[in-house]
Formats: sequence, C-alpha cells, structure tokens
Amino acid sequence: MKVDLSLLEHQYPFELLSEQELRELFEDSSYEEFSTNEFIIHEDQQQSDVHMLMSGIADSIMHRSNGKQHSIRYFYPGDLIGLMVLLTSEKMRFSVRCLEPVQTLKINRSKFMKIMDNNPKFSQLVLDMLSDLTKSLYDEVKYKESDDDTENETGLFKERTKHYMEKPTFIRSSKTIADAAELLKKEEVEGLIVSDNNKNFEGMISYHEVVEAFMNGESYAVVSKYMKDENFSVSEQEFIFDALSYLKHHPATIIPVMHKDQVAGILRQSSFIQIDQSIYFDLTYRISNAKTIEELKALSPVNNKRFQRFIRSLIEDQMFAYHIAELITNYNDRIHKQIIQIVEDEMVDLGYGAPPINYCFLIMGSAGRKEQMFSTDQDNGIILADYEASIHKDKIESYFARFTKRINDMLDECGFPYCTGGIMAKERKWRKQESAWKDSVDEWLKKLDAEEIRDFTIFMDFRPVFGDYSLAYDLKKYVTGKVQNSLGLHQLLMKDTLRFRVPMQPLGRISGTGKKRLLDLKKAATMQIVNAVRIYSMKYGIETNNTVDRLKLLTEENHFHPRDAENAKLSLHRLMMLRLELNLRQLEEQRPLSNLVSLNNFNKQERRSLKEALNVAKRLQQVLELSYNRNRVM
Repeated sequence: MKVDLSLLEHQYPFELLSEQELRELFEDSSYEEFSTNEFIIHEDQQQSDVHMLMSGIADSIMHRSNGKQHSIRYFYPGDLIGLMVLLTSEKMRFSVRCLEPVQTLKINRSKFMKIMDNNPKFSQLVLDMLSDLTKSLYDEVKYKESDDDTENETGLFKERTKHYMEKPTFIRSSKTIADAAELLKKEEVEGLIVSDNNKNFEGMISYHEVVEAFMNGESYAVVSKYMKDENFSVSEQEFIFDALSYLKHHPATIIPVMHKDQVAGILRQSSFIQIDQSIYFDLTYRISNAKTIEELKALSPVNNKRFQRFIRSLIEDQMFAYHIAELITNYNDRIHKQIIQIVEDEMVDLGYGAPPINYCFLIMGSAGRKEQMFSTDQDNGIILADYEASIHKDKIESYFARFTKRINDMLDECGFPYCTGGIMAKERKWRKQESAWKDSVDEWLKKLDAEEIRDFTIFMDFRPVFGDYSLAYDLKKYVTGKVQNSLGLHQLLMKDTLRFRVPMQPLGRISGTGKKRLLDLKKAATMQIVNAVRIYSMKYGIETNNTVDRLKLLTEENHFHPRDAENAKLSLHRLMMLRLELNLRQLEEQRPLSNLVSLNNFNKQERRSLKEALNVAKRLQQVLELSYNRNRVM
C-alpha cells in the first residue's frame, strides 16, 4: 500500500521535515500488520527499523529474570517505536507487544538516521522523545533492581548464624599489642576475641586498635588497654541477615557468635563464602555466563564431579533429602534457563529473529514439583500467547517448532534424556496456544483413559521456568478450578496410582524382584506418597506443586493431621535419601542411573527405616483404594 504523505506532513515530529525530506524518508516505507500478542520489536533483536503506530495499542514491557513482565508505557497511534535501539549500540532492554490488532508504518532505519543528520531541529525533537522514554526505562530499572534485591535478601531471613560461623581466635588480655599483631598475621583474621579462658567474651581487638597502639608507641602495652569491650554480637540461633547487614558496612571487622554467654564462633565477610557454598555459587555463576552447549554440558549434575561432591556434603550435614532435591531442581532450572536463552540467540543469529509472540516454557513431573534426583528425564511443554488470528500464523508455528526442538536437543546433550513418552515441547501435543491448552484440559477431563491419565498426572505438576510466567499462572488457575470439581478425574487418578502396589507383605516383609530382591524406590514407594498428596490437593483446590508444601497447606487447612503430615514428610525424606545415595554411587562407579535398589545390600537399620517409610506409603494407598472401591472421593 502506497504511503499517503498528506497524512504525515502535519504529524508530529514529521511536521519539521520538508516535502523532499518526507519523500526520501517514506519512499521505501511499508505498512505492517500485527495481531494481538505479537511483538513489534523484541529485546533480543540486535537492530530494528522504526515503526510509527498507525492504529491499535502496544505495550512496552520489561522482561524480568523471575518471569514477570512489567509495563513501562503504552504506545498509541502516532507514537514512534524503536527509537531506543535505533540511537544506541546496546541490545533492547524491553520489548513492544501488541495489546490488540496493530498497524504500523515501518521506516527504514538508515534513512531515518540520515534525515536526523541533515535536519538539526528534527533531530533535537527525536532526542527529546528519546529522553522521555529513557527516563521511563530508568525508573523501571531502579524498580526492578530493588525488587531483585528484596528477593535475594528474603532468603537470608531463613538462614541461621550457626551455619556460617567460623572458629574464633582467642588472645589473653594480658598479652601485648605486639603479640596481637603477630597472631593476627599468623591466623589471617581481621580480629581477635579477648578471653582469659577461651570461652567468655571480654573484648575484641582488631587491626584498627593494633595500628593505633603502634602509632602511639605502645606496641608492648597490654591488649586490655586497647581492646573494645562492647561490640556487636549475635546468637548462633539468630538469622544471618542482621549480621550480614552489619558486615556490609564494617568489612574489616568480625562479629562474635554467642552460645548463651560463651563465644561459639565468629563471622566475617569471608564466612559467607564457605567451601561448600562457594562450589555452588561458582557453578551457578558459570551456568549464567555459559555461551555454548559444551560449557553447560560440563556443568550438568550428571557430568560435574564438584556438584556431586557438594550434594554429598549436604547429605553428610544431614540436610533433608527433599530440600536437597529442591536445590538440585533449582540448579537444573538455571541450566534450562540458559539453554533457552542460548537458543533464542541462535534463532536471531540464524535469521529467524526474536520470538514473534510471548511464550512460557513449562517443566512438569518431578521437575515441576522441585523433587528431582540425578536420575531424571525431560517432561516439558510450552504455552504460546494466542496467535490464531495472526496473518503470520504459519510463520509463528514454524518458528516455535524449530525453537522447541533445539531446546529439547540441547537438554538431551546436557544429561536430561528425551522423555520416552514424548512429553516434550517439540511435540505438537505439548506446544499449544493458551486457549488451546484450556480446550485440551476440557477434552482431557471428558475423555480421559488409562493412557492419557498418566500424561495428565505429569502435566498437573507443571510450573514455568522461562518466558512470560503469567501464561502459566493463568493456566494453573484454570486447571485447578476444573480438576477440583471433576470427581471422575479423581477416581481415574486413584485407579492409576493403584497400578503399583507398595511391596509390603501382611507380616511386614518387603517384597523384592528376582534373586537380588530389586525394589524400584520411585514407582513402588515414593510416587505413592506423591500421588496421594496430589489427589488430596486437587480436591481442596491447592495450587502449589511441591509435595512437602502441599502437606503443609493441607495441614494448615485441617485436611491432614499434623502427625500424619510429619510421617509422610519423614517417609519422603528417607525414600529420597536412598535414591540420592544410590544415584551418587552409580555416578561414582560409572553405572547407568536408575531407581532400582537391591534389598540384599541393606543392613538391619536401613531395612527398618525403609519398612517404616513403606508402611506410610501403604497406608496412604489403602486410603485411596478404600475411597475408590466405595465409588466416592475422600
């Protein structure tokens, strides 16, 4: 369609252009059509033409690392889109998405720049427009950084001081300043605890006081003369946040950690980079900065010995296995995020461009519940913003077919094997528009059979890992509302979980398969607890995925007795711990990963612990079976 210059000659800011400049600027321009949810420009684009919005409304959004998107401003007819990337060498820090069908007039970037060079008044007007946009973006960046800091700090409220403290170095009050200087240098610490019995706090002396004494010519004065007998201290049971805040502003000091009236340890800045944590921090930093699949492959849990040793250290520290599983899952999440970002960049480099619409990559099953072990495969999908009415429908479908296949291939290379059941985003069944997902849920609930129910069970525990999380949250609310009132679905789920009986005989003997008496720790035990808790959660409309979190909410709402919830958690811990230790041995011995354990190798204590866990799983299974046989829901 030919551009009508008469519509533009009085339009801000083009009213400052001559007739000749108007013709030069718009002679190669073209009208572009975009549907609701399509991106006009995306933050991953290296370059973009300028678009003048002719009709419709578009939203300028900032993508956050937590999956949320924050609106910076709206674009209305007459607004220019793409000035930021046009006039800077940086990548876009935001995207522009259509809130309704939009038409733009696309203007060639090099011609736009040429006109700016030759027309100072026009150039100044464009720069003023850019200044307004930059201010909006700057305000949003400040808000984002504040939000991210809050998220990081809230985790510190859960950490206890005793997990970070180091062994204190004591000095007697009668020792000299020279003795203190020598001890500070030898122990490489910032300060010494003054105590005559190596227990009670009498004071503290640091480099600051030692230097002061030397400058006063009193290197042989006693420590008690220069020590500080009043100092900021914390209890070993206090949360770490206050201590960290203090050290942030006093980096060259130490904080005594007290157990009642005695010094149990000290804190200093380096205390927060203990050897175990530093391994994890180092590995996650490397993941977030990885640029190639080879780097990520070396960092994956099944390939990285440092990560495996880190998990072993957590086991030795007697951390609950379900918390370790959550940490492993969080680590895997980082790999997923980085792979998806690398694939996005690849798509741009290969000429396919940035994602044309919003999407959300989902992980399901144990990953969705944050209960992953080393032995895990892929269970994932993707929600696409609705694009049915888009004139670019075929192009969008082709883009995401290629995009998701590359993601699944990379995950496989990194030690997350393809799902044998085909539950992967590259499969059309698991790659749908938001409205199509809701239609599929409706169809599932109407026509579920034995085969489909297993897929639906895995799907039920989905959560977002990359993209626009609101797509996943909206779908989760829709699914939760549907399944809560679907009595038929509850019955099918109960029937499905009864396919795998807990291998406990009437007299308490554990049944194993074959001469080695093999037991599948996942199918025959862990999943019975997971499935039962899921069904209860469905009935009561609980949206959270993690089994321990579900138990907590069920208890708070008086659907589970606290003692039953604690028994289920303890059993889950024991079963998961067995799987963790099994997987670590398999990795050390370079054997294939599995959940099969030989009962012949169990000692008496291990057998008793397993029996108690299996009894809890069997009880939950019996409750389900009773409900199923009575043809009612719990």
